[in-house]
Amino acid sequence: MSCPGSDVPTILAVDDSDIIQTLVKRALSDNYRVLVADSAVDALAMLDREQVSLLLLDVVMPEVDGLEFCRTVRSLPQFCNLPVVMLTSLKSRLDQVQGRMAGATEYLTKPFDADCLRQVVDRFVEVNVSANAVSPS
Repeated sequence: MSCPGSDVPTILAVDDSDIIQTLVKRALSDNYRVLVADSAVDALAMLDREQVSLLLLDVVMPEVDGLEFCRTVRSLPQFCNLPVVMLTSLKSRLDQVQGRMAGATEYLTKPFDADCLRQVVDRFVEVNVSANAVSPS
């Protein structure tokens, strides 16, 4: 049961691939409102005007890559607790470490399993919603 005034959590998927955007929507749209952006610039504008519960972020993108965008998001105080899940084709251990150092909460690789993606998103959105509800501030 949801609290008064609450809506379905919003996931923002940032990926320059239309195919990945469609697969993410298909995997998550039963339980979440899924927004997509194909660039960091568009994603930042969406973050400014939407209440996003979790950010899915590709690393390899034109102009501003996902690592740089993650560092930018983490530098903004209003997003310090926003779960950021890297969803990328970069699979090496070094890539994963770089993702974590940039501020990623979790690191998943493509091709991804829809059930695994749902489980990760469910876990972080639930934790984030609980943390915001019981905030000591």
